[in-house]
Amino acid sequence: MGARCCKFSICWWHSPLKPSLLQPSSDTEKDDKSALPIFKEFSLEELKDATGGFSTDNIVSEHGEKAPNVVYKGRLPDDTWIAVKRFTKSAWPDSHQFTEEARLVGKLRSERLANLIGFCSDGYERLLVAEFMPHDTLAKHLFHWESQPMKWAMRLRVALYLAQALECCSSNGRALYHDLNAYRVLFDQDGNPRLSCFGLMKNSRDGKSYSTNLAFTPPEYLRTGRVTQESVIYSFGTLMLDLLSGKHIPPSHALDLIRGKNFLMLMDSCLEGHFTNDDGTELMRLATRCLQYEARERPNTKSIVTALMSLQKETEVPSRELMCISNGDPKSSEPLLLTPMGEACLRIDLTAIHEQLEKIGYKDDAGIANELSFQVWTDLMQETLNSKKQGDSAFRAKDFANAIDCYTQFIDGGTMVSPTVFARRCLSYLMTDKLQQALGDAMQAQVVSPDWSTAFYLQAATLFKLGMDTDAQEALEDATNLESKRNKK
Repeated sequence: MGARCCKFSICWWHSPLKPSLLQPSSDTEKDDKSALPIFKEFSLEELKDATGGFSTDNIVSEHGEKAPNVVYKGRLPDDTWIAVKRFTKSAWPDSHQFTEEARLVGKLRSERLANLIGFCSDGYERLLVAEFMPHDTLAKHLFHWESQPMKWAMRLRVALYLAQALECCSSNGRALYHDLNAYRVLFDQDGNPRLSCFGLMKNSRDGKSYSTNLAFTPPEYLRTGRVTQESVIYSFGTLMLDLLSGKHIPPSHALDLIRGKNFLMLMDSCLEGHFTNDDGTELMRLATRCLQYEARERPNTKSIVTALMSLQKETEVPSRELMCISNGDPKSSEPLLLTPMGEACLRIDLTAIHEQLEKIGYKDDAGIANELSFQVWTDLMQETLNSKKQGDSAFRAKDFANAIDCYTQFIDGGTMVSPTVFARRCLSYLMTDKLQQALGDAMQAQVVSPDWSTAFYLQAATLFKLGMDTDAQEALEDATNLESKRNKK
């Protein structure tokens, strides 16, 4: 899996047990539009009981130190499975604002949404309760598939259902959606994609409208800091690029390829032969319209739905079949058995990571070094090797600024390729709080050595530092699985 993508996610909520359909209890009025119970206020005790006292074993998603809002899986007394989002004490200081926002979002009912079914406001506690989605996120199915990639017909269906969800929200006065991305799209018990209702809540005091990756942020948001209807369309465009490519590609890079009429380079190679050029071109054209720099030039949700309707394939095939979801229960996730390196990354213990990298040494470069042994050794090669040796000495002495300089000279020399040097410079960047550079090096180490667990461990540590805990957990899982497979050989 590791070689396919450098973007990570963890299942937003996942359970070994099959969730029952959310049916209203006998004493609760049934919503005419769905089988959901009428939106209600839960007591804190009810949600404590449902989540095992907010047990860490039931945590399925969390969002970093600056806004550590945690999502738990839970089960109500009638065996209904729920997802409970618990905010920090500072997130919603005004209980009235929180309650009003929750009630407004709770009025929405759609089979295209993972609907909000309740809330709790008790003292400083602020919690949202939503439908439970058992079949992972779009990010998981696009970027981290295990057996086979998502089919073309299913990708088209995801785009349509998501556009329909946004149109439903827009027509019901909730056009603004915060940080629309592949982690916000979830799959229900039938394999149908649903848009998470949590993104419909207006920003809380400590929240952000967009994730830390500015490459995917609408240009007008960078200028004004405000989310608009057109901003949501831009984010929908980035999601369409995800669906087309099977990767999380920055829009600027994708648009450059499209302008150069190289759009086929963007298409997921796993889809070769499964779509016509006309269909691919049409979907790419729609994504391009959504990604226009000027907000007023982007289409509205109604026209997007119309365009996508005409592109649908295999409409008679159920989503469960297209997604290859068995009729049995979703398989349970076994807890990760972390190695010392994994434990260090989880704790963001950079000193312990340094010790592990020192212990590993350069043994993972062995294959690459053997290939280079046939090259002609020039003065330039010797100078390049000297810079690496100087970098190693500085790294060993924890002189990380000097290590960065020396390793950069070695890398820029371009004579040799060493994943370990990228890994060591990555940690040196981490030690000096240059987080984006660190993430770039961790990803480059993966490119050079796709099955090297250390590259994924370092990505996990960097993502934890960036507050992107969902991505970090996925990277940590990948690293652990790769190391386990290697140890079994």
